[in-house]
Amino acid sequence: MQAGKTVTVLGSTGSVGQSTVSLLLEHPERWDVVALAAGSDAIKLAEQARLLNARFAAIADTGQAKVLEEALAGTGIEVGAGADAVVEAGARPAEWVMAAIGGAAGLAPTAKALERGATVALANKESMVCAGALLKRVAARSGASIIPVDSEHSAIFQVFDSERPERVRAVVLTASGGPFLDRSPDSLSSVTPEDAVAHPVWNMGAKISVDSATMMNKGLELIEAAHLFPVRPDQLDVLIHPQSLVHGLVEYVDGTLCAVLGIPDMRVPIACALAWPDRMELELPRLDLADQGQLTFRKPDPTRFPALRIAREALQQGGSAPTILNAANEEAVAAFLHGGLPFPRITAVSEEVLATLPDTPIDDFTTVVAVDARARASARALASVH
Repeated sequence: MQAGKTVTVLGSTGSVGQSTVSLLLEHPERWDVVALAAGSDAIKLAEQARLLNARFAAIADTGQAKVLEEALAGTGIEVGAGADAVVEAGARPAEWVMAAIGGAAGLAPTAKALERGATVALANKESMVCAGALLKRVAARSGASIIPVDSEHSAIFQVFDSERPERVRAVVLTASGGPFLDRSPDSLSSVTPEDAVAHPVWNMGAKISVDSATMMNKGLELIEAAHLFPVRPDQLDVLIHPQSLVHGLVEYVDGTLCAVLGIPDMRVPIACALAWPDRMELELPRLDLADQGQLTFRKPDPTRFPALRIAREALQQGGSAPTILNAANEEAVAAFLHGGLPFPRITAVSEEVLATLPDTPIDDFTTVVAVDARARASARALASVH
């Protein structure tokens, strides 16, 4: 393991960010923490910055700037507030950057880290969904590396023969099926936000938990996979795997299936990205397959999970469609979580926005931001008249 590797954590107070910080704290002598950035939890951010002796701490919510300053007074840790400060955190010279700011807000700091040639551990799938082609071009120019952190994409990354992609027949992402796997579609109109965030396997934030319940999460992961790996959309597939122990599979042209299995703990793919191409020893329970007994798989039900079809259509359409879908879904999920939108309307609003807004060529990040804003406005308007 490389000693003194410089690291930055964008989104340090979220679920992935906190898991990353916990790994850094296991062996603090190995890491030189350049920057931490968070959304609005100034107290947690300050605590992390102190524990990791970070050089810079940025809070996106300017209303929390004074709280952060007071919490870090006398430490010598620099403090910044606002969107520009979060982008600055990505620009600071760290070799390795965890990109875990949820939603489209993570795009600008992630792009900044790639521009300067960092190794970016990508946990913010929305960045790749909204601007995958642009981010890949930035990385190619700077020599930056992108290592996926989603458990499914991490699994594919570990067994995909990137030097000979022509040997790959298919890539399969697995999905737990979320909390409503066996509920009838007719019953979903009564689902509450509390029901939707009660994921049966993973401990995640509210937004991604709802995305798992609709399976829009998996749809967005299909789009992300199309950018991360040299495969065609028709080579990508999804299987329901309720045990969440097989995280991804690569099928080769000779029929061989290579799978990655592991306990459902985000610290595992984070550690993989942090140490790659080495491995970190983790003090976690080992996966006992004999004790598990059986692994089951089934195809997703398109009636219960229309989000997969919608996401595939956006992927096939290309252009601004994935950006529109991502933004519309974020707004629809937010409306549902605030009690103003029935659960089945989340995907319906997303599909309506996708069908309504015109396609726009995505040539630069400014266009991404503009398309994102239009899609959000449209989704909010539709959600308000459900």
